[in-house]
Amino acid sequence: MNRNTIIGFILIFGILIGYYFWMAPSQEELEKRIQKQDSLAMVQYKRDSIDIVRELERVAQKEIEQVIQEEATPVQGQATDDFALRQDKYGVFANSASGEEKVYYIENDLIKAGITTLGGKIIYLELKEYQTWDTLPLILIDGDTTVFGLTFFSNNRLLNTNDLYFEPYWYSSDWENDHYEVSGDKPFQLGMRLYIDQDEAAVNKDSYIEYLYTFKKDDYMIDFEMKFIGIDRVIDDTRGYIDLVWSTNLRKQEKSIDRFNGSTIYYKVYEDDVDYLSETDEDEEKLKDRIQWASFKQHFFSSTLIADKYFFDPILRIQINENPKSDRYLKSTYIKVGVPYTGEADQNVGMSFYFGPNKYDIMRSYHLDLERQIPLGWSFFLLQWINRYAVLPVFDYLGSFGWNYGIVILVLTLLLKTVLFPIAYKTYMSSAKMRVLKPEVDELAKKFPKKEDSMKKQQATMSLYKKAGVNPMAGCVPMLLQFPILIAMFRFFPASIELRQQSFLWATDLSTYDSIMDLPFEIPFYGDHVSLFTLLMTASTMIYTYLNQQMMTTGTQQMPGMKTMMYLMPLMFLGLFNNYASGLSYYYLVVNVITFAQMGIFRQVVNEDKIHQRIQEQKKKPAKKKSSFQKRLEDAANKRGYKK
Repeated sequence: MNRNTIIGFILIFGILIGYYFWMAPSQEELEKRIQKQDSLAMVQYKRDSIDIVRELERVAQKEIEQVIQEEATPVQGQATDDFALRQDKYGVFANSASGEEKVYYIENDLIKAGITTLGGKIIYLELKEYQTWDTLPLILIDGDTTVFGLTFFSNNRLLNTNDLYFEPYWYSSDWENDHYEVSGDKPFQLGMRLYIDQDEAAVNKDSYIEYLYTFKKDDYMIDFEMKFIGIDRVIDDTRGYIDLVWSTNLRKQEKSIDRFNGSTIYYKVYEDDVDYLSETDEDEEKLKDRIQWASFKQHFFSSTLIADKYFFDPILRIQINENPKSDRYLKSTYIKVGVPYTGEADQNVGMSFYFGPNKYDIMRSYHLDLERQIPLGWSFFLLQWINRYAVLPVFDYLGSFGWNYGIVILVLTLLLKTVLFPIAYKTYMSSAKMRVLKPEVDELAKKFPKKEDSMKKQQATMSLYKKAGVNPMAGCVPMLLQFPILIAMFRFFPASIELRQQSFLWATDLSTYDSIMDLPFEIPFYGDHVSLFTLLMTASTMIYTYLNQQMMTTGTQQMPGMKTMMYLMPLMFLGLFNNYASGLSYYYLVVNVITFAQMGIFRQVVNEDKIHQRIQEQKKKPAKKKSSFQKRLEDAANKRGYKK
């Protein structure tokens, strides 16, 4: 280390020391910083103290309310005081603000509904013909998490009927206690009425809001009507509608969650199309359009509120709670819509509920576009046509024989491959013609080895194909025709409720993944189990890729990266399909096996020597007139300096 280096280090050290003292805060600045930190700490302390006090007040208030409700013998004058408090909060609905909750159960052959006096709403809905994946009753509506009520202003008070007590009104006389089973052709009707006060001790039976439920035999649809009788001066009617809020927590019904057919909210815009919120993330929509219905849609089941005409200004929201109360919690759904209300003395608003399976023929029978909740490829006309007019009718027809659905999928695949047989044959013939021309194409590649001669090589190759009467694109077109069918099947099988809880071979449920081994850990992008159908499908796809590469004449040598990509795709499918419907993996496995059989038949039937002989004879014929496309191609090459 020489003297200059030592002097340099001393100067740098001196600069750093000087910068430190120069930038150091003064005593006054230090005091201000300390005061600021103390102030911030004090503000935070006050905020924390206020939060603690508020929480203590809330707990104390809750305990006080509990004591008041549980008091068995009120002291003299207490009833009057309670009524005055309720009247101050609820106005003319003071008497309806207190009561005893009781649940009435009505069921038909398909559903069982529980309707409570608190809010007059459905708090229990069971689909009797279905069970969860672990054989428990399939419950769409759970009372602990359900909110259903009208929100409106009454004498400057914001009220919600969800917090008020309704009284049952039986339209049918042949009922028994709190349970009724619908039978025969006669519908059963139950009204839930919310009366306004006549005085402190009684309600006015001529003024009420009524929820009228009508149940029919063998029907997933419940007719629902709101009646506003004699309350024209009670509810504010300035907006022309009353807000209706419906929210609930969706319960997990299936073993796995379908990432392409997840739970969300669907809705139909009035006289327009059906749309939906995100199936994977939290989402919210505030619409200015009127809607005809909104649905809490799960993988195979839906809970739908339908207007006879339309709802106003809908707000739709789906979210995920971090700390749910139930281990079966899936998602939280919320809708807020405007129900038409004009302030007339007597007014009825017709609606209905659909609680049932996402089954195409059932939903289609109501002519409300409910079936568009089933993902059949509605965004692309060709996919939905294939599923609606080809796959669904054949699938239902084969299922009507009572066969195992594994056999149904096998027969359906055989029929599809039979229909596509001419396309597969044409694809193979095109590949065979390209193979017999490969030596001549290789000779052209040797003739034009330089990169700058690529256009000449391309022209010579196209001229060879033309003389031989071979179209290199002929094999691509049939494959493109088959592609929509493959995508249609990808959408159809996971959405088919017919496969739900149907076993085949080692798979216990064709609508979800089959597992032959549960792993003690989770592999990213793969999962925590091993699906045998997915493994077999992946292996067969790898074999098909290998055989297809062997038959290809050109392209693999020119684009080696494409060859690697063809083998990577099956590995990607291994991770994707491992958690997907085993019925779909089984279908693709059967497709590959049948394709292997077809390739074996084609190799035995097609004589490539005869194809080569016919091509040579074709080349001796006079050349056909050049097409306009070929002329433009040659002209472009000549302009670039490739003229012969």
